[in-house]
Amino acid sequence: MSETLRTSASFPANFLWGAATASYQVEGAHDADGKGPSIWDMMACKEGAISGGVTGHIACDHYQRIKEDVAMMKEMGLTAYRFSISWARVLPEGTGRVNQAGLDFYSALVDELIAAGIEPCATLYHWDLPLALHHRGGWMNREIASWFADYATIVGRALGDRVKWWITLNEPSVFIVAGYRDGNHAPGLKLSVTETLRCLHNALLAHGTGTQALRAACPQAVRICMAPAGYAKIPDTETPENIEAARRSLFTVAGQSLWDVALWMDPVFLGKYPDEAPAVFGAKWHHPSAEDLKTIHQPLDFIGFNCYSGIRVRAKTAAAPAPSDGSVRGTSLAGGGSAISAAPEDLPYPQEHPTGQLSWLMLAPESLYWQSRFFHERYGRGKLPVVVTENGFCSGDWVALDGHIHDGARIDYLHRYLRGIKRAAAEGIPLGGYFYWSLMDNFEWAEGYRPRFGLVHVDYATQKRTLKDSALWYREVIRTCGQNL
Repeated sequence: MSETLRTSASFPANFLWGAATASYQVEGAHDADGKGPSIWDMMACKEGAISGGVTGHIACDHYQRIKEDVAMMKEMGLTAYRFSISWARVLPEGTGRVNQAGLDFYSALVDELIAAGIEPCATLYHWDLPLALHHRGGWMNREIASWFADYATIVGRALGDRVKWWITLNEPSVFIVAGYRDGNHAPGLKLSVTETLRCLHNALLAHGTGTQALRAACPQAVRICMAPAGYAKIPDTETPENIEAARRSLFTVAGQSLWDVALWMDPVFLGKYPDEAPAVFGAKWHHPSAEDLKTIHQPLDFIGFNCYSGIRVRAKTAAAPAPSDGSVRGTSLAGGGSAISAAPEDLPYPQEHPTGQLSWLMLAPESLYWQSRFFHERYGRGKLPVVVTENGFCSGDWVALDGHIHDGARIDYLHRYLRGIKRAAAEGIPLGGYFYWSLMDNFEWAEGYRPRFGLVHVDYATQKRTLKDSALWYREVIRTCGQNL
Protein backbone atom coordinates (compact mmCIF):
# COMPACT_ATOMS: atom_id res chain seq x y z
CA MET A 1 0.00 0.00 0.00
CA SER A 2 1.37 3.42 -0.93
CA GLU A 3 2.20 5.97 1.78
CA THR A 4 -0.52 8.24 0.40
CA LEU A 5 -3.19 5.57 0.74
CA ARG A 6 -1.92 4.55 4.16
CA THR A 7 -2.60 7.99 5.60
CA SER A 8 -5.56 9.17 3.54
CA ALA A 9 -8.43 7.49 5.36
CA SER A 10 -10.49 9.51 7.80
CA PHE A 11 -10.77 8.68 11.45
CA PRO A 12 -14.29 7.66 12.54
CA ALA A 13 -16.58 10.62 13.24
CA ASN A 14 -17.02 9.48 16.86
CA PHE A 15 -13.30 8.88 17.43
CA LEU A 16 -12.22 9.91 20.94
CA TRP A 17 -9.40 12.47 20.79
CA GLY A 18 -8.20 12.51 24.36
CA ALA A 19 -5.50 12.93 26.94
CA ALA A 20 -4.96 10.99 30.15
CA THR A 21 -3.81 11.39 33.74
CA ALA A 22 -3.68 9.28 36.91
CA SER A 23 -4.95 10.23 40.35
CA TYR A 24 -1.72 10.04 42.37
CA GLN A 25 0.25 11.77 39.64
CA VAL A 26 -1.91 14.91 39.43
CA GLU A 27 -4.44 15.26 42.23
CA GLY A 28 -2.35 16.11 45.28
CA ALA A 29 -4.55 16.58 48.37
CA HIS A 30 -3.12 13.31 49.62
CA ASP A 31 -4.91 13.47 52.97
CA ALA A 32 -7.71 15.97 52.25
CA ASP A 33 -11.40 15.46 52.99
CA GLY A 34 -11.07 12.01 54.47
CA LYS A 35 -8.79 10.38 51.90
CA GLY A 36 -6.76 7.44 53.20
CA PRO A 37 -3.08 6.77 52.43
CA SER A 38 -2.05 4.69 49.44
CA ILE A 39 1.01 2.56 48.76
CA TRP A 40 2.46 5.45 46.75
CA ASP A 41 2.10 7.77 49.74
CA MET A 42 4.16 5.17 51.60
CA MET A 43 6.66 4.69 48.76
CA ALA A 44 7.20 8.41 48.24
CA CYS A 45 8.19 8.79 51.89
CA LYS A 46 10.71 5.94 51.71
CA GLU A 47 14.26 7.27 51.63
CA GLY A 48 15.89 6.84 48.22
CA ALA A 49 12.78 5.46 46.53
CA ILE A 50 11.93 8.53 44.40
CA SER A 51 14.36 10.62 42.38
CA GLY A 52 14.84 13.95 44.10
CA GLY A 53 13.11 12.76 47.27
CA VAL A 54 9.79 14.26 46.12
CA THR A 55 6.23 13.11 46.78
CA GLY A 56 2.80 13.37 45.18
CA HIS A 57 1.38 15.22 48.17
CA ILE A 58 0.70 18.30 46.02
CA ALA A 59 1.59 17.15 42.50
CA CYS A 60 -0.46 19.30 40.07
CA ASP A 61 -3.08 20.25 42.69
CA HIS A 62 -5.73 18.95 40.30
CA TYR A 63 -8.02 18.21 43.25
CA GLN A 64 -8.41 21.96 43.82
CA ARG A 65 -8.33 23.01 40.15
CA ILE A 66 -10.79 20.88 38.21
CA LYS A 67 -12.69 23.86 36.76
CA GLU A 68 -9.46 25.45 35.51
CA ASP A 69 -8.15 22.17 34.17
CA VAL A 70 -11.36 21.19 32.36
CA ALA A 71 -11.52 24.67 30.81
CA MET A 72 -7.97 24.07 29.61
CA MET A 73 -9.01 20.74 28.06
CA LYS A 74 -11.86 22.47 26.26
CA GLU A 75 -9.46 25.12 24.94
CA MET A 76 -7.30 22.30 23.59
CA GLY A 77 -10.27 20.81 21.76
CA LEU A 78 -10.19 17.46 23.57
CA THR A 79 -13.27 15.30 23.02
CA ALA A 80 -12.38 12.84 25.81
CA TYR A 81 -10.46 12.78 29.08
CA ARG A 82 -9.16 9.64 30.76
CA PHE A 83 -8.70 10.01 34.52
CA SER A 84 -8.27 7.50 37.30
CA ILE A 85 -10.11 7.21 40.59
CA SER A 86 -8.13 6.94 43.79
CA TRP A 87 -9.40 3.83 45.58
CA ALA A 88 -8.20 5.31 48.91
CA ARG A 89 -10.09 8.54 48.29
CA VAL A 90 -13.35 6.60 47.95
CA LEU A 91 -12.63 3.87 50.52
CA PRO A 92 -9.97 5.13 52.96
CA GLU A 93 -9.43 1.62 54.38
CA GLY A 94 -9.94 -0.08 51.01
CA THR A 95 -13.16 -1.74 52.16
CA GLY A 96 -16.05 -0.79 54.41
CA ARG A 97 -16.68 2.88 55.10
CA VAL A 98 -17.30 5.04 52.01
CA ASN A 99 -15.84 8.54 51.96
CA GLN A 100 -18.62 10.55 50.35
CA ALA A 101 -16.37 13.59 49.85
CA GLY A 102 -14.15 11.46 47.61
CA LEU A 103 -17.06 10.32 45.48
CA ASP A 104 -18.33 13.90 45.30
CA PHE A 105 -14.99 15.06 43.89
CA TYR A 106 -15.17 12.60 40.99
CA SER A 107 -18.84 13.32 40.44
CA ALA A 108 -18.07 17.04 40.16
CA LEU A 109 -15.24 16.29 37.72
CA VAL A 110 -17.53 14.19 35.54
CA ASP A 111 -20.20 16.91 35.54
CA GLU A 112 -17.63 19.53 34.60
CA LEU A 113 -16.37 17.38 31.71
CA ILE A 114 -19.85 16.70 30.35
CA ALA A 115 -20.74 20.39 30.55
CA ALA A 116 -17.62 21.11 28.46
CA GLY A 117 -18.58 18.51 25.85
CA ILE A 118 -15.78 16.14 26.89
CA GLU A 119 -16.40 12.39 27.24
CA PRO A 120 -15.24 11.09 30.64
CA CYS A 121 -13.30 7.81 30.62
CA ALA A 122 -12.69 6.44 34.13
CA THR A 123 -9.94 4.07 35.23
CA LEU A 124 -10.68 2.20 38.45
CA TYR A 125 -7.08 1.36 39.32
CA HIS A 126 -3.95 3.25 38.31
CA TRP A 127 -1.53 1.88 40.90
CA ASP A 128 -2.47 3.70 44.14
CA LEU A 129 -3.70 0.78 46.25
CA PRO A 130 -5.06 1.76 49.67
CA LEU A 131 -2.29 1.21 52.19
CA ALA A 132 -4.72 -0.60 54.48
CA LEU A 133 -5.19 -3.28 51.79
CA HIS A 134 -1.43 -3.62 51.38
CA HIS A 135 -1.28 -4.43 55.09
CA ARG A 136 -3.79 -7.22 54.36
CA GLY A 137 -1.63 -8.65 51.58
CA GLY A 138 -2.58 -6.39 48.66
CA TRP A 139 -2.27 -8.13 45.30
CA MET A 140 -0.75 -11.15 47.07
CA ASN A 141 -4.14 -11.84 48.68
CA ARG A 142 -6.72 -13.58 46.52
CA GLU A 143 -9.44 -11.71 48.43
CA ILE A 144 -8.48 -8.58 46.52
CA ALA A 145 -10.75 -9.76 43.70
CA SER A 146 -13.79 -9.32 45.93
CA TRP A 147 -12.46 -6.10 47.48
CA PHE A 148 -12.06 -4.70 43.98
CA ALA A 149 -15.56 -5.79 42.98
CA ASP A 150 -17.04 -4.00 46.00
CA TYR A 151 -15.07 -0.86 45.13
CA ALA A 152 -16.20 -1.07 41.47
CA THR A 153 -19.81 -1.40 42.61
CA ILE A 154 -19.61 1.75 44.72
CA VAL A 155 -18.00 3.80 41.94
CA GLY A 156 -20.28 2.38 39.25
CA ARG A 157 -23.39 3.33 41.20
CA ALA A 158 -22.06 6.84 41.80
CA LEU A 159 -20.78 7.63 38.30
CA GLY A 160 -22.21 5.01 35.96
CA ASP A 161 -25.21 7.13 34.98
CA ARG A 162 -22.81 9.54 33.24
CA VAL A 163 -19.58 7.63 32.57
CA LYS A 164 -19.83 5.24 29.61
CA TRP A 165 -16.14 4.34 29.14
CA TRP A 166 -14.38 2.33 31.85
CA ILE A 167 -10.94 0.78 32.31
CA THR A 168 -10.51 -1.71 35.13
CA LEU A 169 -6.73 -1.91 35.57
CA ASN A 170 -3.99 0.25 34.13
CA GLU A 171 -0.86 -1.66 33.10
CA PRO A 172 -1.18 -4.65 35.43
CA SER A 173 2.16 -6.02 34.25
CA VAL A 174 3.87 -2.85 35.49
CA PHE A 175 2.28 -2.55 38.90
CA ILE A 176 2.77 -6.27 39.56
CA VAL A 177 6.26 -6.82 38.11
CA ALA A 178 7.77 -3.44 39.06
CA GLY A 179 5.99 -3.32 42.41
CA TYR A 180 6.12 -6.91 43.61
CA ARG A 181 9.08 -8.55 41.87
CA ASP A 182 11.56 -5.80 41.00
CA GLY A 183 10.78 -3.48 43.91
CA ASN A 184 11.28 -0.14 42.15
CA HIS A 185 7.59 0.80 42.26
CA ALA A 186 5.17 0.70 45.17
CA PRO A 187 4.96 -1.28 47.37
CA GLY A 188 8.66 -1.97 46.77
CA LEU A 189 8.66 -5.76 47.27
CA LYS A 190 10.98 -8.31 45.71
CA LEU A 191 9.03 -11.55 45.60
CA SER A 192 9.92 -14.80 43.88
CA VAL A 193 8.59 -15.63 40.43
CA THR A 194 6.18 -18.12 42.03
CA GLU A 195 4.72 -15.49 44.34
CA THR A 196 4.59 -12.87 41.59
CA LEU A 197 2.66 -15.26 39.35
CA ARG A 198 0.03 -15.46 42.10
CA CYS A 199 -0.15 -11.66 42.15
CA LEU A 200 -0.59 -11.72 38.36
CA HIS A 201 -3.48 -14.16 38.63
CA ASN A 202 -5.12 -12.18 41.44
CA ALA A 203 -4.94 -8.99 39.37
CA LEU A 204 -6.64 -10.69 36.42
CA LEU A 205 -9.30 -12.10 38.74
CA ALA A 206 -9.92 -8.56 39.97
CA HIS A 207 -10.30 -7.37 36.39
CA GLY A 208 -12.97 -10.04 35.91
CA THR A 209 -14.87 -9.36 39.12
CA GLY A 210 -14.57 -5.61 38.56
CA THR A 211 -16.02 -5.95 35.07
CA GLN A 212 -18.95 -7.96 36.40
CA ALA A 213 -19.53 -5.42 39.18
CA LEU A 214 -19.49 -2.45 36.82
CA ARG A 215 -22.01 -4.03 34.46
CA ALA A 216 -24.32 -4.76 37.38
CA ALA A 217 -23.94 -1.36 39.04
CA CYS A 218 -24.04 1.07 36.10
CA PRO A 219 -27.60 2.04 35.12
CA GLN A 220 -26.73 2.37 31.42
CA ALA A 221 -24.82 0.32 28.87
CA VAL A 222 -21.10 0.85 29.38
CA ARG A 223 -17.89 0.03 27.52
CA ILE A 224 -15.25 -1.79 29.55
CA CYS A 225 -11.71 -3.03 29.00
CA MET A 226 -8.35 -2.96 30.75
CA ALA A 227 -5.20 -1.12 29.65
CA PRO A 228 -2.23 -3.50 29.27
CA ALA A 229 1.25 -2.22 28.50
CA GLY A 230 4.10 -3.44 26.36
CA TYR A 231 6.48 -2.78 23.53
CA ALA A 232 5.08 -3.24 20.05
CA LYS A 233 6.83 -5.74 17.84
CA ILE A 234 7.60 -4.28 14.42
CA PRO A 235 8.68 -6.33 11.39
CA ASP A 236 12.09 -5.15 10.26
CA THR A 237 10.82 -5.17 6.69
CA GLU A 238 7.25 -5.92 5.66
CA THR A 239 7.82 -9.38 4.22
CA PRO A 240 5.39 -12.17 5.18
CA GLU A 241 8.20 -13.91 7.07
CA ASN A 242 9.12 -10.87 9.14
CA ILE A 243 5.48 -9.98 9.83
CA GLU A 244 4.86 -13.49 11.14
CA ALA A 245 8.08 -13.33 13.18
CA ALA A 246 6.96 -10.06 14.78
CA ARG A 247 3.56 -11.55 15.57
CA ARG A 248 5.13 -14.61 17.16
CA SER A 249 7.55 -12.50 19.15
CA LEU A 250 4.71 -10.36 20.52
CA PHE A 251 2.54 -13.26 21.68
CA THR A 252 5.15 -15.79 22.81
CA VAL A 253 6.04 -16.36 26.47
CA ALA A 254 9.79 -16.35 25.93
CA GLY A 255 10.99 -16.51 29.53
CA GLN A 256 10.10 -15.93 33.16
CA SER A 257 10.21 -12.13 33.09
CA LEU A 258 6.37 -11.90 33.37
CA TRP A 259 6.38 -8.96 30.93
CA ASP A 260 5.11 -10.98 27.96
CA VAL A 261 1.80 -9.45 26.88
CA ALA A 262 0.09 -12.78 26.15
CA LEU A 263 0.32 -13.71 29.84
CA TRP A 264 -1.91 -10.74 30.61
CA MET A 265 -4.17 -10.55 27.56
CA ASP A 266 -4.82 -14.16 26.55
CA PRO A 267 -6.74 -15.02 29.76
CA VAL A 268 -8.79 -11.83 29.45
CA PHE A 269 -9.67 -12.16 25.75
CA LEU A 270 -9.23 -15.88 25.01
CA GLY A 271 -10.11 -17.45 28.36
CA LYS A 272 -6.81 -19.28 28.84
CA TYR A 273 -3.19 -18.66 29.62
CA PRO A 274 -0.72 -19.19 26.75
CA ASP A 275 -0.20 -22.87 26.00
CA GLU A 276 3.55 -22.69 26.58
CA ALA A 277 3.32 -21.01 30.01
CA PRO A 278 3.34 -24.21 32.13
CA ALA A 279 6.46 -25.48 30.37
CA VAL A 280 8.21 -22.11 30.57
CA PHE A 281 7.57 -21.71 34.32
CA GLY A 282 7.75 -25.37 35.28
CA ALA A 283 7.17 -26.02 38.98
CA LYS A 284 6.61 -22.30 39.57
CA TRP A 285 3.40 -22.37 37.54
CA HIS A 286 0.12 -22.79 39.38
CA HIS A 287 -2.64 -24.23 37.23
CA PRO A 288 -5.75 -22.02 37.33
CA SER A 289 -9.19 -23.51 37.78
CA ALA A 290 -11.78 -23.42 35.02
CA GLU A 291 -13.93 -21.24 37.29
CA ASP A 292 -11.16 -18.68 37.69
CA LEU A 293 -10.60 -18.53 33.94
CA LYS A 294 -14.33 -18.04 33.41
CA THR A 295 -14.29 -15.11 35.84
CA ILE A 296 -11.31 -13.52 34.11
CA HIS A 297 -12.74 -14.04 30.62
CA GLN A 298 -15.55 -11.47 30.70
CA PRO A 299 -17.09 -10.04 27.51
CA LEU A 300 -15.34 -6.74 26.75
CA ASP A 301 -16.25 -3.81 24.54
CA PHE A 302 -12.94 -2.61 23.12
CA ILE A 303 -9.24 -3.47 22.99
CA GLY A 304 -7.30 -0.92 25.00
CA PHE A 305 -3.52 -0.77 25.14
CA ASN A 306 -0.74 1.53 26.31
CA CYS A 307 2.23 1.72 23.94
CA TYR A 308 5.12 4.15 23.68
CA SER A 309 7.77 2.28 21.75
CA GLY A 310 8.54 -0.88 19.84
CA ILE A 311 11.19 -3.43 19.02
CA ARG A 312 12.11 -4.43 15.48
CA VAL A 313 11.90 -8.13 14.66
CA ARG A 314 13.06 -10.25 11.77
CA ALA A 315 12.71 -13.90 10.89
CA LYS A 316 15.90 -15.73 11.78
CA THR A 317 16.26 -18.68 9.46
CA ALA A 318 18.01 -21.73 10.82
CA ALA A 319 18.49 -25.24 9.55
CA ALA A 320 16.07 -27.72 11.10
CA PRO A 321 16.85 -31.40 11.78
CA ALA A 322 15.70 -33.70 9.00
CA PRO A 323 12.56 -35.69 9.96
CA SER A 324 13.29 -39.33 10.70
CA ASP A 325 10.44 -40.44 8.39
CA GLY A 326 12.05 -38.78 5.38
CA SER A 327 9.31 -36.17 4.93
CA VAL A 328 10.01 -32.44 4.61
CA ARG A 329 8.82 -29.96 7.21
CA GLY A 330 8.74 -26.19 7.03
CA THR A 331 9.64 -24.27 3.90
CA SER A 332 12.24 -25.27 1.36
CA LEU A 333 15.13 -22.96 0.63
CA ALA A 334 15.10 -21.89 -2.99
CA GLY A 335 17.26 -24.32 -4.90
CA GLY A 336 18.56 -25.94 -1.72
CA GLY A 337 15.85 -28.35 -0.78
CA SER A 338 16.74 -28.45 2.95
CA ALA A 339 14.08 -27.97 5.61
CA ILE A 340 14.16 -24.67 7.50
CA SER A 341 12.36 -23.10 10.43
CA ALA A 342 11.92 -19.37 10.98
CA ALA A 343 12.27 -18.03 14.52
CA PRO A 344 11.72 -14.42 15.59
CA GLU A 345 14.84 -12.42 16.38
CA ASP A 346 14.49 -9.12 18.25
CA LEU A 347 16.92 -6.55 16.90
CA PRO A 348 18.73 -4.14 19.25
CA TYR A 349 18.70 -0.44 18.53
CA PRO A 350 22.05 1.27 17.94
CA GLN A 351 23.34 3.35 20.84
CA GLU A 352 22.63 6.58 18.98
CA HIS A 353 18.95 5.74 18.32
CA PRO A 354 16.64 8.65 19.30
CA THR A 355 14.94 8.32 22.68
CA GLY A 356 12.82 10.41 24.98
CA GLN A 357 14.09 11.74 28.28
CA LEU A 358 13.69 8.21 29.66
CA SER A 359 15.83 5.62 27.92
CA TRP A 360 13.03 3.05 27.48
CA LEU A 361 11.12 5.46 25.22
CA MET A 362 12.81 4.70 21.91
CA LEU A 363 11.45 6.37 18.78
CA ALA A 364 9.49 3.70 16.89
CA PRO A 365 6.71 5.42 14.90
CA GLU A 366 5.28 2.18 13.50
CA SER A 367 4.46 0.95 17.02
CA LEU A 368 0.81 2.00 17.14
CA TYR A 369 0.02 0.56 13.71
CA TRP A 370 1.47 -2.88 14.40
CA GLN A 371 0.13 -3.08 17.96
CA SER A 372 -3.35 -2.16 16.68
CA ARG A 373 -3.13 -4.66 13.85
CA PHE A 374 -1.80 -7.60 15.84
CA PHE A 375 -4.19 -7.07 18.76
CA HIS A 376 -7.14 -6.67 16.39
CA GLU A 377 -6.23 -9.91 14.61
CA ARG A 378 -5.76 -11.93 17.80
CA TYR A 379 -8.36 -10.47 20.14
CA GLY A 380 -10.81 -8.38 18.12
CA ARG A 381 -13.09 -11.12 16.81
CA GLY A 382 -13.71 -8.83 13.86
CA LYS A 383 -15.75 -6.31 15.81
CA LEU A 384 -14.02 -4.84 18.88
CA PRO A 385 -12.64 -1.32 18.28
CA VAL A 386 -9.05 -0.55 19.22
CA VAL A 387 -8.36 2.30 21.65
CA VAL A 388 -4.86 3.61 22.32
CA THR A 389 -5.30 4.26 26.04
CA GLU A 390 -1.82 5.77 26.45
CA ASN A 391 0.93 7.00 24.17
CA GLY A 392 3.25 9.94 24.67
CA PHE A 393 6.72 11.45 24.82
CA CYS A 394 8.84 12.89 27.62
CA SER A 395 11.40 15.63 27.20
CA GLY A 396 13.07 18.31 29.30
CA ASP A 397 10.70 21.14 28.37
CA TRP A 398 11.14 24.67 29.66
CA VAL A 399 9.54 28.07 29.19
CA ALA A 400 11.34 30.02 26.45
CA LEU A 401 12.16 33.72 26.58
CA ASP A 402 8.99 34.44 24.64
CA GLY A 403 6.89 32.72 27.33
CA HIS A 404 6.03 29.70 25.19
CA ILE A 405 7.13 26.06 25.35
CA HIS A 406 8.54 25.00 22.01
CA ASP A 407 8.48 21.20 22.21
CA GLY A 408 9.17 20.35 18.59
CA ALA A 409 10.39 16.83 19.36
CA ARG A 410 7.04 15.96 20.94
CA ILE A 411 5.16 17.29 17.91
CA ASP A 412 7.34 15.24 15.57
CA TYR A 413 6.85 12.12 17.75
CA LEU A 414 3.07 12.62 17.82
CA HIS A 415 2.89 13.27 14.10
CA ARG A 416 4.78 10.08 13.27
CA TYR A 417 2.85 7.88 15.69
CA LEU A 418 -0.58 9.21 14.75
CA ARG A 419 0.16 8.48 11.10
CA GLY A 420 0.50 4.84 12.19
CA ILE A 421 -3.02 4.88 13.62
CA LYS A 422 -4.25 6.54 10.46
CA ARG A 423 -2.73 3.71 8.45
CA ALA A 424 -4.69 1.28 10.62
CA ALA A 425 -7.87 3.19 9.78
CA ALA A 426 -7.03 3.03 6.07
CA GLU A 427 -6.72 -0.76 6.33
CA GLY A 428 -10.11 -1.16 7.98
CA ILE A 429 -9.06 -1.77 11.58
CA PRO A 430 -11.89 -0.41 13.75
CA LEU A 431 -10.66 2.46 15.91
CA GLY A 432 -12.28 3.92 19.01
CA GLY A 433 -9.91 6.55 20.27
CA TYR A 434 -6.47 7.86 21.18
CA PHE A 435 -5.39 9.21 24.58
CA TYR A 436 -2.16 11.15 24.77
CA TRP A 437 -0.10 10.68 27.93
CA SER A 438 -0.29 12.99 29.55
CA LEU A 439 -2.56 15.99 29.72
CA MET A 440 -0.01 17.86 31.82
CA ASP A 441 3.41 17.39 33.35
CA ASN A 442 3.12 15.44 36.58
CA PHE A 443 4.68 13.13 39.16
CA GLU A 444 6.36 10.42 37.10
CA TRP A 445 6.47 7.72 39.79
CA ALA A 446 10.01 6.72 40.80
CA GLU A 447 11.44 9.32 38.39
CA GLY A 448 9.88 12.23 40.30
CA TYR A 449 9.13 15.47 38.49
CA ARG A 450 12.08 15.64 36.09
CA PRO A 451 10.51 13.88 33.06
CA ARG A 452 7.81 15.98 31.43
CA PHE A 453 5.21 14.11 29.38
CA GLY A 454 2.55 16.78 29.29
CA LEU A 455 0.89 18.70 26.49
CA VAL A 456 0.59 21.35 29.19
CA HIS A 457 3.57 22.69 31.09
CA VAL A 458 3.19 22.89 34.86
CA ASP A 459 5.29 25.23 37.00
CA TYR A 460 5.21 23.17 40.18
CA ALA A 461 6.13 26.12 42.40
CA THR A 462 3.23 28.28 41.23
CA GLN A 463 0.94 25.66 39.62
CA LYS A 464 0.74 27.85 36.52
CA ARG A 465 -0.38 25.88 33.45
CA THR A 466 0.86 26.81 29.97
CA LEU A 467 -0.19 25.09 26.77
CA LYS A 468 2.87 23.84 24.93
CA ASP A 469 3.24 24.11 21.17
CA SER A 470 2.30 20.42 21.04
CA ALA A 471 -1.09 21.16 22.66
CA LEU A 472 -1.83 23.71 19.96
CA TRP A 473 -0.67 21.30 17.26
CA TYR A 474 -2.83 18.50 18.70
CA ARG A 475 -5.80 20.88 18.78
CA GLU A 476 -5.48 21.27 15.01
CA VAL A 477 -5.29 17.49 14.55
CA ILE A 478 -8.52 17.17 16.52
CA ARG A 479 -10.18 20.01 14.62
CA THR A 480 -9.43 18.35 11.27
CA CYS A 481 -10.09 14.82 12.60
CA GLY A 482 -6.57 13.90 11.56
CA GLN A 483 -6.76 15.18 8.00
CA ASN A 484 -3.70 17.37 8.57
CA LEU A 485 -1.55 14.33 9.32
